[in-house]
Amino acid sequence: MEQSKIQIIASTTFGLEAVVKRECQALGFQNIHTYDGKVEFEGSEKDIVKANLWLRCAGRVWVKMGSFTAVTFTELFDQTKALPWGDWIPVDGKFTVVGKSVKSTLFSVSDCQAIVKKAIVEKLKEKYHVDWFDETGANYTVQVSILKDVVTLSIDTSGSGLHMRGYRANALDAPLKETLASALIQLSYWKKDRVLLDPFCGSGTIPIEAAMIARNIAPGLNRSFACEKWERIGQQLWKDARKAAYQAIDYDYTPTLYGSDIDANAIDLAKENAEKAGVDDCITFTVQPVEELKLPCRYGILITNPPYGERLGDLRLVEDMYRALGRIMREDMTWSTYLMTSMEHFESLFGRKADKKRKLFNGRIKTDYYQYEGPRPPKENQ
Repeated sequence: MEQSKIQIIASTTFGLEAVVKRECQALGFQNIHTYDGKVEFEGSEKDIVKANLWLRCAGRVWVKMGSFTAVTFTELFDQTKALPWGDWIPVDGKFTVVGKSVKSTLFSVSDCQAIVKKAIVEKLKEKYHVDWFDETGANYTVQVSILKDVVTLSIDTSGSGLHMRGYRANALDAPLKETLASALIQLSYWKKDRVLLDPFCGSGTIPIEAAMIARNIAPGLNRSFACEKWERIGQQLWKDARKAAYQAIDYDYTPTLYGSDIDANAIDLAKENAEKAGVDDCITFTVQPVEELKLPCRYGILITNPPYGERLGDLRLVEDMYRALGRIMREDMTWSTYLMTSMEHFESLFGRKADKKRKLFNGRIKTDYYQYEGPRPPKENQ
């Protein structure tokens, strides 16, 4: 069943809303609005597919079913039941309800989940004229989110989070999410014709994401999504979108990207991951401590997520690494440096005050993204 305008939500990590909004604009989505932790826009079934395939920095893509105020369980039940659940969930659909409640009268998440589930079941019973559901079809995850008594009900179209690109089967203990790595790149001055270097690359996420941007590889091309099996979306839309995404890849373009790390195992993983992502020919990986770093050219861009010294005993080592990096970067002021860390006295160790600082969350860790912007390269260097 076609519906002209579907309300779609792209959830985001706090601090990345503006980045995801720019991505939505670039993809041609309409009526885009930004809120804390999410970007909403209007679209069609085709746009749900496009958002899942192409958004690099969003967490998940949701169909927004409705939003209303509720302070009693009766209000929650009645207003949930009033929504058109049968437009999305077929008679054999299997659905679960997840939930969260912040600063709201209805604070018991488990009770809210049970009431929403019951209301949807009653609505579907009326639509399909049945008393019992087979639940042998596709999966639908409904989220009830309550913030200051405002309930938002939505259905997850993505399944696993969009950071699960499919190229990183193996990762280190504290991996940087692919979505955040892509955001760090997009918040920098890096463009595909500039040299990029990550001297704490771990399993290679930042240079791999940069290579995928440079080659225009859709981040969701090598994975599956919950809504691929939905009747409302249909297999053909996915086939067409994947075909178009494959045709859009620019395999002729080879950016110049470098990744290094002191951990040889990490570099082995990085090489494997780059190969799975189809960008191993774009990145030079080396095993190297930061103290031995040599900048490969002028007017490059350094983007990195170094160790933070969270574990006892690591702090002094990490401080020494930051000092060493600061000394190296001061030797060539044509470079731009972008570094994310939770260490509050980073600037004093690095030896320079940042041009800009941006608050970001790396998982549950509150960090700052320090931005040191070098001069524009002369035209022949661009």
